[in-house]
This record gives sequence, C-alpha cells and structure tokens, in this order.
Amino acid sequence: MTFSELIDASSVTAQALADHLDALSDAERFTQTMALNRARQAKLFDLVENARRMTLEDLAPATTQPLTGIRHEGRNSLPAFSRFAKVFAVPDDASKVATERWGFNDSGFTVNTFVGPGYFVVNQDGGDVLVDYTQYPPTPHLNGPKILSNSSRLSRFVFNNTKDRVRGVSKHVSIGRAWRGTKRLDNWFVLCRTA
Repeated sequence: MTFSELIDASSVTAQALADHLDALSDAERFTQTMALNRARQAKLFDLVENARRMTLEDLAPATTQPLTGIRHEGRNSLPAFSRFAKVFAVPDDASKVATERWGFNDSGFTVNTFVGPGYFVVNQDGGDVLVDYTQYPPTPHLNGPKILSNSSRLSRFVFNNTKDRVRGVSKHVSIGRAWRGTKRLDNWFVLCRTA
C-alpha cells in the first residue's frame, strides 16, 4: 500500500501513517510523499493534528553548524511551481538556538529570481512549529541567497504577511498549511527531510 492509499483508507490513524513512512527507504519515502495531491495534503494536515509533537530539532538539530541549511524537499498544493524546498538553519546567535530556526524557500532559478527566496523565522507553537514570513533572520544562510523583503518583487503575493503552521507526520515528514493574517488559505504543502 502506498502512502496516498493509506491516507485514503477510512480508518487510518496518525500512528499508522508514521509507521508506514518510517519503514520506507529514504528514496521511497521521498517518492511517496511527493506524490500527494492537494486533497490528500489537506486530509493529512487534519489527520495528524495533536498526534506528534513537531519541534525545532526536527527542522535543524541544535548541533548543526550555524547557518548551514538542512533541506526539506517539498510539494505544495498549487497547480504550478509545486516543487520546492524549505531550507532550515540553526541561528548564529547562541541566545536564539533554543527558540528559533531561520530559513528560506528554494523554488528553483525562475521562482527565486522573480518572487524571491521568502526568508522566515520559525518558532515553536504548542505541538506545531510556525514558519513566520513577517520576521527575517538578521543573517542569510551560508552560501544562501541574500535576504529580500517579502513585500518586494512578486513575493508580496506569495509570502507577504504569511505564516505556515507545520505539523509532524513522522521522523522525516511534515505537513503544513498557509495563513495570511488570520485567514486560513487553501494552500498546503508536504515536506520530506533528506538529511
């Protein structure tokens, strides 16, 4: 059974989803998570609510060299430019390591050029993490793009005034949904950590 088929099962549990993903090879886990369509991403987001605590350590362990990016490959629910990665890093400010991760979106040359990298700050929010595009890291990632305002270029239509709530699914996989201000957007994304 594939991950998509498991999500479609009427009696599926969050634990069964996590067990399935944890049993897969890295390559198969990546393939199965990137195959999730919009409807399955939306269902998965609801299925795992309060099931597994997502932490900053899941994004980038505190022992990682500061500002060194940890890639989480992603697929969003948009009809175009759906493949991307969120790149998370430990801050180079020791006072922030316990409470923040810094990151940006890597969406390929075309999107990065016209939209921008969409830098953000991540904080813990209960059992989820909150990716906050209204905050910027003071320092870009090592070998990362320069920090641009999320109100510049076409980024103002994508990242400006936006926050993503991200929930843990398994050791390597998470699922998120976007908010703009207080409004929930019908935009979801699945992430698969590759390192």
